[in-house]
Amino acid sequence: MVNNREPRQIMNKPLPQILDEIEDSIRLADEAAKTARDAAVEARKAGEKAFNEATRIANERIAKVEQIARNAMQLAEILKLAVMDGVAVVDKRLSEKASATENAPKK
Repeated sequence: MVNNREPRQIMNKPLPQILDEIEDSIRLADEAAKTARDAAVEARKAGEKAFNEATRIANERIAKVEQIARNAMQLAEILKLAVMDGVAVVDKRLSEKASATENAPKK
């Protein structure tokens, strides 16, 4: 069986060239890592900004809903008082009619 593998480059290249290539690879990896770190920082900042904006908008909407609820409660209280006044007026009129009917001469 004949081995047809090509000889490894490490055996064919001079050591300084191999070391330069290793150094270049390390530098490129370091630059890629720095770029990735920078991108992660920017993504974090963007996420924080989006979170803050969403929180601000949600708080505004909550404040509006709370105001609407307060207004609705005030209107409900006014309506309740108006209905109670109306009931009192009707009750008084019915009582007056009942008294008038009781005090009226009988035929």
